[in-house]
Amino acid sequence: MPGLPAPAARPREDTRVSEAFHILVVDDDRRIRALLETYLVNNGYRVTTAANAADARERMRGVVFDLMILDVMMPGESGVSLAESLRAARQQIPILMLSARAESADRIKGLAAGSDDYLIKPFEPEELLLRVGNLMRRNGPALPAIKEAQFGDCIFDMQKGELWRGGEIVRLTGREKDMLRHLVQAGGKPVSRAALRGQGQDEAARAVDVQINRLRQKIETDPANPILLQTVRGEGYVLFLESID
Repeated sequence: MPGLPAPAARPREDTRVSEAFHILVVDDDRRIRALLETYLVNNGYRVTTAANAADARERMRGVVFDLMILDVMMPGESGVSLAESLRAARQQIPILMLSARAESADRIKGLAAGSDDYLIKPFEPEELLLRVGNLMRRNGPALPAIKEAQFGDCIFDMQKGELWRGGEIVRLTGREKDMLRHLVQAGGKPVSRAALRGQGQDEAARAVDVQINRLRQKIETDPANPILLQTVRGEGYVLFLESID
């Protein structure tokens, strides 16, 4: 499909979504990745996930993240080793390290490796959010959660993951909800296929394209000639928004 045609993106007075902080969650536990992603997205952040250090490095190619939430104990390269290598390469991304190890020596080791904060598992989601907010305030103002987005004759409830079109609810799969949240959070800017894969890091790029086509069937008047959800050649996909709340 060709790249973006005219017209250009619709102007929006509220641009906070395009400025939303982008967090990279690195944890080998799929359940924890999914829980962290859901909680952070529901609180106004953009989230990409990685299952290990190598996956995290791949995600960071060409993408500037505002924060990394990094598990200490992972198969292969540990979180401590990854943090040390990032600091050795002079990458200044803030790092919140997660670990089940509560001993002071382990916390000191994590902080010495270059992490900015250290949180012990298990933790309360509210505490995680507070620590993330504290780190983000060093880089800019915290953003409020996005409740609702409108595009065309569709309204998407970010909290509930519900899509309404013409006053009727449209059934979405879990993957479709996640992808819509990513696209809305981007605020009219392109989202890469890697970011849209989310915690499904083993999902092929072609599978993302298939999911996008299914979304178009649900939101576009003419899915073969999409107006709302368009392809940006070499970058990914963009969703044009009418408004956000």
